[in-house]
Amino acid sequence: MFTTCCYLQNLEYYTTSKSDFAAEFIFEFSTNRTMVFHKEFQTAGKEPGLQVWRVEKMDLKPVLKQLHGNFFTGDCYVLLYTTAAPSYYIHMWLGSESSQDEKGAAAIFTTQLDDFLGGGPVQFREVQSNESLTFLGYFKSGIKYKQGGVASGFQHVVTNDMNVKRLLHIKGRRAIRATEVDMSWSSFNRGDCFIIDLGKDIFQWCGSECNSFERLKASQVAIDVRDNERNGRATLLMVEEGGEPQAVIDALGPKPNIPAGSPDDESVDRSNQKKGALYMISDAAGSMKASVVAQTSPFKQEMLSPSECYILDNGVDSKIFIWKGPSANTAERNAAMKAAEQFIKEKKYPRHTQVQVLPGGGETTLFKQFFCNWKDKDQTTGPGQAYSLGRIARVVQVPFDSSGLHTNKTMAAQHGMVDDGSGKVQVWRVEDGDQVPVDPSSYGQFYGGDCYLVLYSYRLGGREQHIIYTWQGLKCTQDELAASAFLTVRLDDSMRGSPVQVRVTQGQEPAHLMSLFKGNPMVIHLGGTSRKGGQSRVGSTRLFHIRQSSTRATRAVEVEPSAAFLNTNDVFVLKSTNTVFLWRGVGATEEELAAAQYVTSFLGGGSATEVSEGKEPAGFWSALGGKKEYQTSRSLQKMVKPPRLFGCSNKTGRLIAEEVPGDFNQSDLATDDVMLLDTWDQIFLWIGNEANEVERTGSAKIAKDYVDSDPSGRRGIAITTIKQGMEPPTFTGWFQAWDPKLWETDPLERIRARF
Repeated sequence: MFTTCCYLQNLEYYTTSKSDFAAEFIFEFSTNRTMVFHKEFQTAGKEPGLQVWRVEKMDLKPVLKQLHGNFFTGDCYVLLYTTAAPSYYIHMWLGSESSQDEKGAAAIFTTQLDDFLGGGPVQFREVQSNESLTFLGYFKSGIKYKQGGVASGFQHVVTNDMNVKRLLHIKGRRAIRATEVDMSWSSFNRGDCFIIDLGKDIFQWCGSECNSFERLKASQVAIDVRDNERNGRATLLMVEEGGEPQAVIDALGPKPNIPAGSPDDESVDRSNQKKGALYMISDAAGSMKASVVAQTSPFKQEMLSPSECYILDNGVDSKIFIWKGPSANTAERNAAMKAAEQFIKEKKYPRHTQVQVLPGGGETTLFKQFFCNWKDKDQTTGPGQAYSLGRIARVVQVPFDSSGLHTNKTMAAQHGMVDDGSGKVQVWRVEDGDQVPVDPSSYGQFYGGDCYLVLYSYRLGGREQHIIYTWQGLKCTQDELAASAFLTVRLDDSMRGSPVQVRVTQGQEPAHLMSLFKGNPMVIHLGGTSRKGGQSRVGSTRLFHIRQSSTRATRAVEVEPSAAFLNTNDVFVLKSTNTVFLWRGVGATEEELAAAQYVTSFLGGGSATEVSEGKEPAGFWSALGGKKEYQTSRSLQKMVKPPRLFGCSNKTGRLIAEEVPGDFNQSDLATDDVMLLDTWDQIFLWIGNEANEVERTGSAKIAKDYVDSDPSGRRGIAITTIKQGMEPPTFTGWFQAWDPKLWETDPLERIRARF
């Protein structure tokens, strides 16, 4: 651990002046050193999810969950992401206009937090506009850059201020960034979307040259502003260029001619630059020195000695990795970030070069790809389980026990998980423009033809708190969508605006919502409705796909009754006219099996016949319409390297591949692009119906270059080209509850219904 003296020395390195370091600290004493920790770290990493702090006058202050993803350009932030394992990711975010003092304080707090968590976290240095994909993946609705900072008096508050007046410029198709710009027509261009935020009215302005996918992503940002910054109390309107209402003209003045759009600032095609060099760093001579271990990748894992620290130089791709051996000396381990910054200066790499500091045993996928023979100790299995990271060598599976589910802290999920879900739950169905109470015996069951309001009440700090989840089925009517939004506001008003509002689209349920049903899985029926005399009759043959998430929340999703939807890693329940089968894939977990048994309890048809993969009776295949090919990928069963999804697009004027950050789903497949799915032992090229000829013909070369330039040395991997609407199960099996009818409705129309 750092001593107080070490912290002050590091502060001197990172700062240009001796500012007062006025934070409050916790002092813990051991036999040979004093450990210094900030008081905020008392809650750090206690539950899975994201925690965000801002550096304020050399102190550290928490940012409210509703405002996660908002960053002032004049500030620095420290973020901690905790998985269910648990393992930890620490990010130090540096605003473009932040001072050297603030950067120094952020560096010290980052090191303190790493020490507090035992030296096991993975550390990231993030620079505004050049964040890592890991960082961007936390904010699926995009990140927003706000002008100013704490020095200018700008605070993170849930405003509810209807006098707000600002303009956000939306950029990015995969990683969405919303940057606050001057409130002037001069900030606009025809190629992008903008959000004109006037407090009670939020306008999404779409340039005449922007496409539907860009509009879709901008809509996600607009909805996030309404729901989290305005507590759902603002009105959203979509405005096309040339159709601006008077309120917009009043705010911006007379409209001039708007210039054409410009391509994104992606100046380098990095498809063939993922080469690395490996250096060992040592302080044996009294100062940090780097000596070459290997000039080019791929490397071998045995090159890394547990008693040393190393730099993996991937600077040509704007990335530097520091690997800390578990038995390296304290000085080398604690000086890792400082050594990386010195290395960047010596190599004259850009200041925005990303830095990852990795403890032995906590290596990320990006780091391991540079090694041709990487093996993890005690590799875990299953697509929905946490990976072995940080100081946890193996993930211990907790049995699915409904009676003890809410006392299991690993259930506290990363998506706004406020507690263990043991509070009070009320559920209403939207029916004929009103809310109708749902029978408590069917709580947790949702139908794709309905919309629901779920009111969750719990106590926090002695006060009663509330969350309203508005769940919208994919097959509900436009009238029901509109009514659900109205009823949410009405319920919120009746409670004097105190609840937090969360709008949920079918298939995108946060883990906290999934945890509210007394230990039972959340069940999503394919269509129909829960009202009496439903809109559609239930089929005689039904198939439910059961999968546990990395947060251990479980969901059962009804899919089309076809063998093509099976997946070797999960559990399925099949109900035919005469029999109920419980099919267990090779990679399924005990928790998924227990959840499946709950599903069989409400389907009827008697006790279930348990079937193991590979030992299916003829009646099982007959009920599914015959045996078909389904997802049996070995790499999905033992997923050391998770799948990665890229979009191949020439929307910027050049054909480039851009990775989708975070967990991806079917809606991330842009129909006007070609998408590349890397499942490690196979590459898929998915061609959207609206992709242009350049993307269609050039994407094959991108796929070949992607494999040929892989730093791990992969060669000769099969590349499969498929077309939208003709996806085989070997592709769709990587997406839970794949919906073959998803694109029958315009995705933009679906999200507009949420306005």
